[in-house]
Amino acid sequence: MVQNFNYVTTHNYIISFHRFKNAKFQKFAQSAFLQPRCLPLRAQRMLAQCAEPTPKAMPFGLSELRSTKTKKTTKPSSPSSTSPHAHQTLTLPQFLFMARKSSLLKQSLATIVVVLLIYAFLNTFLTPTTTAKLETALPSFSSASSISSDVFASRENQLNFPGKPVKVYLYDLPKRFTYGVIEHHSLARGGRPDEDVSKLKYPGHQHMGEWYLFKDLLKPESERFGSPVQKVLDPEEADFFYVPFFSSLSLIVNPARPASGSDKPLYSDEENQVALIEWLEEQVYWKRNNGRDHVIMASDPNALYKVIDKVKNSVLLVCDFGRLKEDQGSLVKDVIVPYSHRINTYSGDISVEDRNTLLFFMGNRFRKEGGKIRDLLFQLLENEEDVIIKHGTQSRESRRAASHGMHTSKFCLNPAGDTPSACRLFDSIVSLCVPVIVSDSIELPFEDVIDYRKIAIFVESNAALKPEFLVSMLRGITTERILEYQKELNEVKRYFQYGVPNGTVNEIWRQVAQKLPFIKLSINRDRRLVKRDLNVPDCSCLCSNQTGIITSL
Repeated sequence: MVQNFNYVTTHNYIISFHRFKNAKFQKFAQSAFLQPRCLPLRAQRMLAQCAEPTPKAMPFGLSELRSTKTKKTTKPSSPSSTSPHAHQTLTLPQFLFMARKSSLLKQSLATIVVVLLIYAFLNTFLTPTTTAKLETALPSFSSASSISSDVFASRENQLNFPGKPVKVYLYDLPKRFTYGVIEHHSLARGGRPDEDVSKLKYPGHQHMGEWYLFKDLLKPESERFGSPVQKVLDPEEADFFYVPFFSSLSLIVNPARPASGSDKPLYSDEENQVALIEWLEEQVYWKRNNGRDHVIMASDPNALYKVIDKVKNSVLLVCDFGRLKEDQGSLVKDVIVPYSHRINTYSGDISVEDRNTLLFFMGNRFRKEGGKIRDLLFQLLENEEDVIIKHGTQSRESRRAASHGMHTSKFCLNPAGDTPSACRLFDSIVSLCVPVIVSDSIELPFEDVIDYRKIAIFVESNAALKPEFLVSMLRGITTERILEYQKELNEVKRYFQYGVPNGTVNEIWRQVAQKLPFIKLSINRDRRLVKRDLNVPDCSCLCSNQTGIITSL
């Protein structure tokens, strides 16, 4: 037991002895367990020192004198001496002070070690190179007001795509597929031929996205600051190949009423579609991967209808899948893009003071397929108080009326048209008029970054057709909730504006860039698979929407 008695145990008993100093503890300390003969030599000395009374304080001079005499008269003794006065005398306060000093020393050493570890971490992960990258990626607060929106767009996209940029090659198509389409559209409406067709202006309509993407890739790379993709001039470097055929404009080149006395229209969309495929099939890079790494815009539901099976392997930029079969369109390989809005963007404050109309709709009352619900909604709502719902066509006067109506209404009705989506939804968004979507099979653009439940109200078609249901629901929404919708709309409206920096064009390219891993997977998989029965849908094609939606409120 004597051998196992350690210094810490003795120290604990000494502290207790000093703290209590009562007869019971002294008697316990004098028990057989703490008899001096049972303790190590050092412990005996400590116990003896603590048992001595603490000397009273002396005047400064006397204490120095006594200390000096002690030093003069004390003789060094051998380590083997057993006399308790053979070593320097330590009082209990001195002993505790030394213990505290030792504890502080340990804490200081621990602090130094932690500081060194933090320095090593910062030195490893925040090197000058990394710091420089962060400085270029994040604007400083002091200069934030002077940074233009396109610079901020670049830095935001650098954060989203910090690695190797996705490279896009713009095909130099024959002019018949680009400017030639614009020229024919102009001639069909009384325009004059122009020697330089590249100076022709693309006509404004709801599928102008094909023009904005084309113009973006025509710019020098130095002017495309902030784009998620890089334009390359060498096709060998390209990840994607963009085919700039104006497929949506091509559909409407010929007026609805051809000129009298004309047996054959001057322009044939179907002939141009066939000619495009013939041109593509002669290209080395189209044949290399069967068109899988090609990007084609077909935002109008009827665009490329005659040759859609010839281009279904490509990445299609579409507004919805309303006219596409399951093996032609897929959320996996294709990108949902917004219509180009035709209503002026609302520039006023977030407020309901000037929005006196509860619900507004202006558009074609009679549509085909899913759009038949429009006529039913007209019958339910046309006599409701503070609801404006009226028939309108695509004209300048109608756009003015629709712009005023959306800017002065709290909610805007967005029923399905001939296909699940319509331009009116995006007019509502830029007008900060809360969309009320009644379209069960609608697909929406950019849903990886936009939560549409925060900016729109979804109502299942059967519920919307119940008498009084829709209007009662909207009247029950508080002003505070409407303002929340407007704030969210104001935050995301740039995603639906083709002509602004870091707007729709950049977001479409970001979506295309995200398709690259799947495209590479499909290409490599096709190369090693044997020929399959073409009657069986390809496994990469998924149904766009099998479950529909439910009312969100």
